[in-house]
Amino acid sequence: MKENDLAIFEDHKIRRIYDKESDTWFFSVIDVVQVLTQQTDYQTARKYWNKLKERLRKEGSELVTICHQLKLEASDGKKYLTDVANVESLLRLIQSIPSPKAEPLKLWLAKVGYERIQEIADPERSLNRARDNWKKQGRSNEWIQQRMLGQETRNKLTDYWRDHEIKEGEEFATLTNIIHEEWAGVSVKKHKQIKGLKNHNLRDHMSNAELIFTALAELSTKQVAENLNAIGMKENKKAAKVGGNIAKTARLELEDKTGQKVISNKNYLKSPKKIT
Repeated sequence: MKENDLAIFEDHKIRRIYDKESDTWFFSVIDVVQVLTQQTDYQTARKYWNKLKERLRKEGSELVTICHQLKLEASDGKKYLTDVANVESLLRLIQSIPSPKAEPLKLWLAKVGYERIQEIADPERSLNRARDNWKKQGRSNEWIQQRMLGQETRNKLTDYWRDHEIKEGEEFATLTNIIHEEWAGVSVKKHKQIKGLKNHNLRDHMSNAELIFTALAELSTKQVAENLNAIGMKENKKAAKVGGNIAKTARLELEDKTGQKVISNKNYLKSPKKIT
């Protein structure tokens, strides 16, 4: 069984996936290369890695063969096969890329690997780590509480999907987008465009109101699905539309009473302490 997560190195988000069977973190090689080469563009880092991979292959380096491909979530919310490597392999890869970030990244990799072992024994550590990261980024205690409650609601919904013949990756993304379009009136992709986001987690840039309505839509979807005993995509699509519409009705009523739109163009990149 594997679980996805994001790790933060300085201001960079590095995708990773945890394999419980081998008790190992696998990190996105391209994300690490992007940090080392200090590239702001993901595609440039990808091209750099492809050239480096070819050179290493010609040199007979085993680094290329010990890199695996696993599905990680991309900026469009879908999962694609991506080159990943464990901490040991990445430490060796770092030696191949001259960078002032090499030593700090080595220390960071060792630290996050150790943190995961601690979190397995005490899951509360993981929650505290997330809370500390959000505080460092300027989030209020109220926002953090709502973000964590929303994540708990999301996890319960995805647990239901897994148990009722919904596949992780594209099918999860499809249902998520249906819910979002129903309650928000825009797709996940369009919502990110409104906020000026690219390779960022939309929920990490939502206002309190956006988080609340997202959670309401997903909670409603789960309860409707349970009531219908929805199985497979066809039945869960119906539940997603109904659940999203419940939140839409509440959103429209709030907007009518307050005269303010719930969907906001604000994000934490531009105004880290002003989103409410």
